[in-house]
Amino acid sequence: MLRAKFVAALVITLCIVASGNRTAFGQLPDSAFPVKKHDFGTVAVAAKTEFRFPVYNPYNQDMHLRTVRRSCGCTTPIIESEYIQPGQTGSILARFNTDTFRGKKGATLTVVIDKPIYTEVRLRVDGYIRSDMVFHPGSIDFGTIGQGESTEKTTKILYAGRPDWQIVDVRSNVPWLVPTKKLVERTNSRINYELTVAVREDAPTGAFTDEIVVITNDNKRPEVPLKVSGNIESPLSISPQAIAFGSVKPGESITKRLVIKGASPFTIESINCEGWNVTFSDAATAKKIHIVSATFMPTEASGPMKSTVEITTGGEASVTAKAVLTADVRSE
Repeated sequence: MLRAKFVAALVITLCIVASGNRTAFGQLPDSAFPVKKHDFGTVAVAAKTEFRFPVYNPYNQDMHLRTVRRSCGCTTPIIESEYIQPGQTGSILARFNTDTFRGKKGATLTVVIDKPIYTEVRLRVDGYIRSDMVFHPGSIDFGTIGQGESTEKTTKILYAGRPDWQIVDVRSNVPWLVPTKKLVERTNSRINYELTVAVREDAPTGAFTDEIVVITNDNKRPEVPLKVSGNIESPLSISPQAIAFGSVKPGESITKRLVIKGASPFTIESINCEGWNVTFSDAATAKKIHIVSATFMPTEASGPMKSTVEITTGGEASVTAKAVLTADVRSE
């Protein structure tokens, strides 16, 4: 009888503990980890090969990424956003260790989350690190480039293997990154190339991370990517970048304060916006920052509209900055 009572009490206690821990464990919605797999493809030795897994917080309280375990030393996981605020997106960086590993490699990355619920999520990376081809350096980083500037950088491609090996083409996924190849040396089974990547003057502003694909005459794995990154900085910026007026009638004027910054002292020659008459306060004295009161008046009733505001500086080295204006222009 006592044994039966003890067993019953133990069962009740375990049930209470289990029910108390029920909220501590859970499963994240699919939106939290929209990408769970990534294939690096074929990469060269020493190539800088990374991928960021986005992590979205769907809850109304902070999400905490406690740790990440890896199943293979070929990949180094890095938590870039330990705490992610509600509705925000963080990231986990997966770095393929091409310096020390060769051949077909892959790793499972187990992400441990302890707030607002406890759960584990498994991510997967795979790739093939070819041992006969080396990039030196393993990526091209242009750093900060002024908008409208043209610049270039070079990396070496070192190969040891087939005597008839060659690079047949190089390809860019954006038109303003222009790659060219040059054979430097061919000695028996050792072949060296130079790969030069140029950034054209029409490159858009902002940070970029792209790839140049080296195409060889290998039958099995002909394409090898090279990471290219940088930041195109405009010599002139305008704040706010988005101007919203809501409902406006033709002939009605609205004044907006604009903050315009430049890398060097400048004057403002004009502010134009299609479909609007624009007047602005005097900015004829050259300085690095202008705080301008600009008055906008729509010229006709055209309903919902989206126009580009273009600010042009004076002088021979004239540059422009652009913002976007949205409004609903109706006569009634």
